[in-house]
Amino acid sequence: MVVADVVIPLAQATEPGFLDEHRWLGALLAIAVAVVLAWAVDRAILHRGQRIAEAVMRDDLTAAVDTRMRFLRRLTTLVILVIGVMTAIAQFDGLNRIATTVLASSALLAAVVGFAARQTLANLIAGVMLTIAQPLRIGDAVTIEDESGTVEDVRLNYTVVRGADGHRLFVPNERLASGVLRNDTIVDPQVALEVELWLPLELDADAVLAAFATLDGPPVARVAEIAVEGVRYTLARGLVPPRERPLHAAELRADALRALRAQGLLASAAAP
Repeated sequence: MVVADVVIPLAQATEPGFLDEHRWLGALLAIAVAVVLAWAVDRAILHRGQRIAEAVMRDDLTAAVDTRMRFLRRLTTLVILVIGVMTAIAQFDGLNRIATTVLASSALLAAVVGFAARQTLANLIAGVMLTIAQPLRIGDAVTIEDESGTVEDVRLNYTVVRGADGHRLFVPNERLASGVLRNDTIVDPQVALEVELWLPLELDADAVLAAFATLDGPPVARVAEIAVEGVRYTLARGLVPPRERPLHAAELRADALRALRAQGLLASAAAP
């Protein structure tokens, strides 16, 4: 009787529970919790960023906060989801044993993963560096390898730059961190208005510069380059908002052409 009283409770204690018999439910529960937690943390970070932006009420600080918060939201979501997937895998003994065996050879795993994901990890680390140092922010007017545009988003692996004509340039973060980046609005929210015009060598440079001087709000005109193909002139006139620069640049070019025609310079250059 004593032995029976002892054995029965032990047998009952070792009976598998509901989740032990349905491991897939535990895995789904882990993933569901991770998704909900990632969403909640994302909303919390977004709300906090909006409150900070409303408190500072300065465009430069708002852009800085927006850039950091966007990157932080994505990085936090990625970490939470990865933990959720790993927890789901751990629910299955077979997969858990395989993972344990693989992790036992950590040196080999690190070498394989590091080689396979080198570019991805480099872009992720570069994204962290860009977010902290902030050589560019959301809304900045930048030039990257002769491509100009406005920073639209800074993501985990790449940065999105929107061109003046609406096209989008996706630049790997590692390329930004290691390359040369021109930022026209990092200090001043306005950018210089400057255009270029190539004119024939036959035109008198003094007459061309005099024609440009007749423009309203006369621009600063210079001879920038002389080549076999012609002469490159630059015209600079004040500061404008970054998004308005293409429109003002087009108007300045049109005004310059009208001034040249008014002085009869283009007609003389076209004559045989």
